[in-house]
Amino acid sequence: MQFVSRFLRRRTGWLVLAGLTMSGAEAAGTPPASVTTPHIRATLVASLDAVQPGSEIQLGIQQQIIPHWHTYWRNPGDSGVPTRIDWVLPKGAEAGEIQWPVPGRIAMGPVTNYGYEGEVTLLSRLKVPADIPVGGHFVLRATVNWLVCQEECIPEEVELGLALPVVASNPQSGAGSPVISRAVGRLPLAAPGESSFVRTEDGSLQLRLDSERIAQAKISSAWFYPEQWGTINHSAGQHFAVDGRVLKLNLPATSASLAQGERLRGVLVIGEAMPDGERLVGFELVAPEASATGKEELGVAAAMLFAFLGGIVLNLMPCVFPVLSIKALSLLKHAEYSPLQKRLQGLAYTAGVLFSFALLAGVLILLKAGGLAIGWGFQYQSPIFVLIVAYLMFGVGLNLSGLFTIGASTVGVGSSLAARGGYSGSFFTGGLATIVATPCTAPFMGAAIGYALSQSAPGLLAIFLSLGLGLAFPYLLLTTWPRLQRLLPRPGVWMERVKEALAFPMYGAAVWLVWVLAQQGGPNAVLVALGGIVLIGLAGWLYAVTRRGSSWTRHGGAGFAALAVFVALVGGGFGVDAVAVLSGSPVASEASEKHWQPYSAERLRELRQAGKPAFVNMTAAWCISCLVNERVALSDSSVIEAFKASGTVYLKGDWTNQDRQITAYLGEFGRSGVPLYVYYPPGADSKPVVLPQLLTPDTVRQTLLPVLSPTIQKESS
Repeated sequence: MQFVSRFLRRRTGWLVLAGLTMSGAEAAGTPPASVTTPHIRATLVASLDAVQPGSEIQLGIQQQIIPHWHTYWRNPGDSGVPTRIDWVLPKGAEAGEIQWPVPGRIAMGPVTNYGYEGEVTLLSRLKVPADIPVGGHFVLRATVNWLVCQEECIPEEVELGLALPVVASNPQSGAGSPVISRAVGRLPLAAPGESSFVRTEDGSLQLRLDSERIAQAKISSAWFYPEQWGTINHSAGQHFAVDGRVLKLNLPATSASLAQGERLRGVLVIGEAMPDGERLVGFELVAPEASATGKEELGVAAAMLFAFLGGIVLNLMPCVFPVLSIKALSLLKHAEYSPLQKRLQGLAYTAGVLFSFALLAGVLILLKAGGLAIGWGFQYQSPIFVLIVAYLMFGVGLNLSGLFTIGASTVGVGSSLAARGGYSGSFFTGGLATIVATPCTAPFMGAAIGYALSQSAPGLLAIFLSLGLGLAFPYLLLTTWPRLQRLLPRPGVWMERVKEALAFPMYGAAVWLVWVLAQQGGPNAVLVALGGIVLIGLAGWLYAVTRRGSSWTRHGGAGFAALAVFVALVGGGFGVDAVAVLSGSPVASEASEKHWQPYSAERLRELRQAGKPAFVNMTAAWCISCLVNERVALSDSSVIEAFKASGTVYLKGDWTNQDRQITAYLGEFGRSGVPLYVYYPPGADSKPVVLPQLLTPDTVRQTLLPVLSPTIQKESS
């Protein structure tokens, strides 16, 4: 391999470029993927060796730095310049912001810098255009500038390139560079709990992190790397203390400290003492000022009340509609029960709901203890979970359609309906209600769940049980109040037809969940899901046609049916997980909706600094309430016109798959799930306005009214 170097003298220092022997792609105009300067070997790497139209891939700029030299983080500290990447991409391609790994401290006398030594990889997400022709190459170029320093500093610049083949389907081989996965492991994690800061009497700042992880770990060190330049004295010490589950870190402030209402952003690195030494873990924090959060004033009792009210309202949300069909059928079945039997059915349903919410709370407690940031409806960010629920909905629909019947009891055959099987059916119906309710949030729920996720295990469990009790309360009330029971229709032959008709909302729910899979894993995930649905249908048919045969026939049919279900679950689980990883978790294309821009923290910050009004919509494909609001309100022509007339930039954040930026943004407003709608009026110092979780066109227009033109104001009024 032959290296060619040339040196260019500039006023700011030496700029060094080096090239490698030209390959076939380079001869066609693509720069080399790797270039070496006297201080750094820079390499452009990708998460896949080939791309698919409309997919996303992860790119990385790897810097291998010679000993005793360093480059800089996004906030370089007392001196320095962060690395900059300028992408040259094909038309329609979009590259995201740099994802910065956890930095280190580099002290030189009285100066402290934040940066990287040895090796670092700067990641960026890249969206491949959907119309790129298959069979060609996806050519990308990057001009990378950095400042590399020891005792002296030298600016350097290289041009890197890659030419990736474009294939029609997700590549089944060639997992890309292993550098990417190592770099992802160096990114800061989402905050494991609630963070805030207070101003002390001496003018410094005290950062606080309330987390179960703090209580369980033995903290040996802590250091906060602020994102904002100049907010703290980088060279001064940061002293920490642990009070139960709260870490307190004193940050010596500068004269240019945070403005009133501004949030403290950055990375907190804590050292956890382990048997084999210290383990450093970095967390991305967005800490509001404690006096402005208002969370301390909520209290567990108020949060439980809000959760109970939110659970009641949750019965009316569109995401719970599929299970309402089962509840309605259950009420028809119970019309001729004795009062005691009806109360027992209501208690069984309530027990199923409460058990499911307790189980969900337990999972959240375990995930929090592991240092993960989670939110309401987090399980729907897993393609495997979405697939299993889709199969469950389809199977319930087949049962309601009469293809097969679980248990010996049938509709309308007297007191046998009150047998043990009937109570277990109500119990599991309560569990199903919990599953389909979790993609949605309702009024009162946002503050309660956000508060719950910042509490210890007992507080979180109490709030979640209150939410479950609210969800079960209307049905429990109906089964225990005789006057309400008189409103129930009398049983008859027509009930069987109603039961069959109620299967179709379940089929609709299965279709919706397969659509969610398409957003998470692309077209191949849909193929896997539909193949599994065929196997579920086959299992139901085998069970139905063999259940009245001989003993051998019944056992054989049940065995083959169980095998089909097993193949659907295991094969489907592995399949959707694989295609989601290979496809880079594509987001649904909405080319027809040009009135919004993708959300990023950097884009919102730019708009705020420029004083421009902005409207932020945090949504997810699995959140039916979000989709309804977007169709009914945010896609309404009058609302779109109001955005344009007021100069409001509409930003949409997609939380269908886990996204640390969106999780952090939700946490800023005490929320743990979507939807969340926030309007930022004009002016860099304007206070954000949080809109209701159920939107109408008039709600949005009235929010924008103060900045609309007089003519439009008159029309809106």
